[in-house]
Order: sequence, then C-alpha cells, then structure tokens
Amino acid sequence: MRGLLTPQRVLIGFACLVALIACCGLAYWQWQRFESASGTFQNLGYVLQWPLFGLFPAFMVWRFRRLARQNRDEALAPEPVAPAPKPVTTVDAVKPAPVEHFDDEEDAELAAYNRMLAELNARDGR
Repeated sequence: MRGLLTPQRVLIGFACLVALIACCGLAYWQWQRFESASGTFQNLGYVLQWPLFGLFPAFMVWRFRRLARQNRDEALAPEPVAPAPKPVTTVDAVKPAPVEHFDDEEDAELAAYNRMLAELNARDGR
C-alpha cells in the first residue's frame, strides 16, 4: 500500500473540507434569509440541503475508494470452482383428465351457458 498521506490525497481532502465549509456558510446565509421579513419556507429547505451538498464530495471519495478496493479484491481472488451438478430426477407421467366431447365445436363452458339460456327461454314461453 502506498503512503497514507500522498499529495493527491491531501489535496482531495482539502477540497472536500473547503466544499463543506462553503456549503455550511451558504446554509447559514439561507437561515438568515429565512429569519428575515422576506424569508420563505423555500429558504428553510435550502438550509437543510446545503450541508448535504457539502458532504457529497466526501461521500464520493469514500465511494470511489470502496469500489477500487472491491475491484482490487476481485482481481486477486481465485476463480470459484463450479459445484458438481445435481442428479436429474425423473417423474412419472401424469395421465391427463378426460375431456368432454360435444357434438358441436363449442367449448364446455359456452355449451353449458347456451343450455341454461335455452331452459330460461323455455320457462318464459309457458
């Protein structure tokens, strides 16, 4: 591993600190605007957002370092050995249920519905 305090790391840390201080200053300015006579709840929203904007560069540095470490660990890790395949089991074929056959080429549900309509029509005709 390289040295802990390289010039690049010090510069990145300094930039993150400057961003955090600047954004906290902007949050304080928005707080003053919120407390003034012309302040709105939008200013209050910015008070809550500016510190998050200031923390974002530090979060990204952390995220990039974590991804680089994961990539490095994956490159050094040996390839996993594939597990042995499981034996194939067979199942006896299931005999399908018998299908009703109708003289006409309609399905069973439609034929039953037509029979019910015919019975209702016969009752009404009396």
